Amino acid sequence: MSTFNLASPSIDATTDVVIVGGGLAGLFCALKLSPRPVTVISAAPLGEGASSAWAQGGIAAAVAEGDSAEAHAADTIAVGGGIVDEEVALGLAREAAARIHDLLAYGVPFDRDLEGKLAVSREAAHSARRIVHVQGDMAGRAIIAALIDAVRKTLSIRVIEGFTAEALLTDGDTVTGLQLRKASDATAKPVMLASRAIVLATGGIGHLYAVTTNPPEACGLGLAIAARAGAIIADPEFVQFHPTALNVGRDPAPLATEALRGEGATLINGKGERFMLALDPLAELAPRDIVARGVFDEIATGRGAFLNATSLGAHLAEKFPGFHAKCLAAGFDPATQPIPIAPAAHYHMGGIAVDRNGRTSLKGLWAGGEVSSTGAHGANRLASNSLLEAMVFAARIAEDIGGNIFAAPARLRMDEAPRNSAMSPRIETDLRAMMSSHVGVVRNGYQLMDAVQAFAAIEQSTGNIALRNMATTALIVAASAWSRRESRGAHFRSDFPAEDPARRKRTMTTLDEARKIAAQMQDVAPSLKRHSTGA
Repeated sequence: MSTFNLASPSIDATTDVVIVGGGLAGLFCALKLSPRPVTVISAAPLGEGASSAWAQGGIAAAVAEGDSAEAHAADTIAVGGGIVDEEVALGLAREAAARIHDLLAYGVPFDRDLEGKLAVSREAAHSARRIVHVQGDMAGRAIIAALIDAVRKTLSIRVIEGFTAEALLTDGDTVTGLQLRKASDATAKPVMLASRAIVLATGGIGHLYAVTTNPPEACGLGLAIAARAGAIIADPEFVQFHPTALNVGRDPAPLATEALRGEGATLINGKGERFMLALDPLAELAPRDIVARGVFDEIATGRGAFLNATSLGAHLAEKFPGFHAKCLAAGFDPATQPIPIAPAAHYHMGGIAVDRNGRTSLKGLWAGGEVSSTGAHGANRLASNSLLEAMVFAARIAEDIGGNIFAAPARLRMDEAPRNSAMSPRIETDLRAMMSSHVGVVRNGYQLMDAVQAFAAIEQSTGNIALRNMATTALIVAASAWSRRESRGAHFRSDFPAEDPARRKRTMTTLDEARKIAAQMQDVAPSLKRHSTGA
């Protein structure tokens, strides 16, 4: 194993595979690469900044009698808005059982039934009970805990915590290294780490929104640094909003798992009406985009939206301890009263475009987990497919890298690093508020135009690298949402409420394309304003 030290400003090179991210995808990939030397870099202590640790529902896998991978894939395709890569979806479903067995080998204590078989529950838009879970709603925490333990015991894995990757270093279309900085000190000098094999597993973009279920580390970092290096980005406009975040003034918003509705909890408004009955035949178990818009509309009209889990009664604390504890902490007893809810940014179907093996469009760079876009989710992710995808592609990346030898590139010059300024809390707050109000559950062209221009201005002018990366991802998402003038899956345009068959295809874009859209906004602004206002 090569040696280097990130404890102080330095310029180093390594022949290790470097994985950026300490969530499910990063840790699983590191374990699958063993005994090959791997360095895992995580801004937060392992597991603490990972959305996967917060996952409550579980993992979708056709392991129950009478279920099949083909049925799982069909459900995935059905909710994906017509743009799911069907081959990827089927491959994901077929590899699910093997990945569950991997987790069992690492000691994940999945719930079992009286016969000792894996217990399975049902979630929205699944045609069968196929969600394997831990203590009802503790799957993410249990999985990450088991993987962290395995990683700590694996001698070939080096873990470096407390450093943020803020840029990829490239030579043409080849990634040659990373620029890192202490996560706790934006003014610290950057560290350059040269490597020809880098895996991004940095998570999603939820923290770009003012209302989100994601941790602060999920701020679109990986997507931004890949885009700034020239990588192709896929489907960035498709952001899934979880319909049942607890509306209790917390940031991040506590999540009420979909499994609650699978077990009989209902959605009601302030009048006690089950409003989803009129919106979809599946009512509370409709696809997430439909449920999120239903909840959004009830709140917008002033009736409010609530999750009513009182039918679960005394069994609630036992079956869903995480949810029960969060409600009590917020001053509500879910066993006896409905809980106020609101849609919250939850999962990004878009990300860095990757192939079947997790390779990006840049040589030497792979991506896995939520930072990537594989085509498996299309315009709307099927519940509990995210952890499955993270594991399947982490394993594929490890196999693809396999026994390849990547010589470390020449040492890098420290003076190539840009200077960094202090973060502006006000600008960050404004950016997150605009993402929620202008690029949220319901969108329109005029608001998207304002968002694109605002994010482009920040992206071009800020001297703070973390804020610049947030603005980069926000710009790409908003520009692609503006360009897709239809409604499809989780992307809903009030000015284009119908699907357009001509747009039934995935988006492939770049940061340069988003910047071009921003530059053209002045020309389209007058006509767009007339269209949006009905003038």
